[in-house]
Amino acid sequence: MSDLIAKSAMDRRLAEIITPVIEDMGLELVRIRLMGGNTKTLQIMAERPEGGIEVDECAQLSIAVSAILDVEDPVSETYTLEVSSPGVDRPLTRLKDFANYEGYEAKLETADLIDGRKRFRGIVAGVEGQDVLVNLDQDGETITVGLNYDWLVEAKLVMTDELVKEMLRARKDQAVDETKFDEIEAEDGPQEE
Repeated sequence: MSDLIAKSAMDRRLAEIITPVIEDMGLELVRIRLMGGNTKTLQIMAERPEGGIEVDECAQLSIAVSAILDVEDPVSETYTLEVSSPGVDRPLTRLKDFANYEGYEAKLETADLIDGRKRFRGIVAGVEGQDVLVNLDQDGETITVGLNYDWLVEAKLVMTDELVKEMLRARKDQAVDETKFDEIEAEDGPQEE
């Protein structure tokens, strides 16, 4: 399990418990975090393999995950369960995410210094083997760097107008075709009482 999906030992343990439930529902785990505070929050991000997740799927997943966590009881303290989509400015946690979001701006952070820095901001340029390619602006010129996936400790898309427009366009393409409601009604004919 990638450290980008599950960072801490507890996150990895929780991921082991809930991943079969998530996969049985035809979804994929994007990220899991048990975060501290007065009341801990267990944040689970999931989506369909082709991307996206609906609110009702999040609700169903929340119920299913709650059931298995109640049985396994891996967290001794009280916590709040939060199940959601990755969102527009989503974390990039799997190699396929970097391929899927090629052309979009992202922030990446490495565990160790790479050429004197740990933080990178640029345009995702795809994947080559185990390397994430990023186009960086350096003194007015674009250079492409390859960061080994295993070096990354954080990566997420930057919310830009272009990204929001693309997400809205994709959402609109997935919208229900309301014209089919008329066809169904017409096929059934008028109801007599």
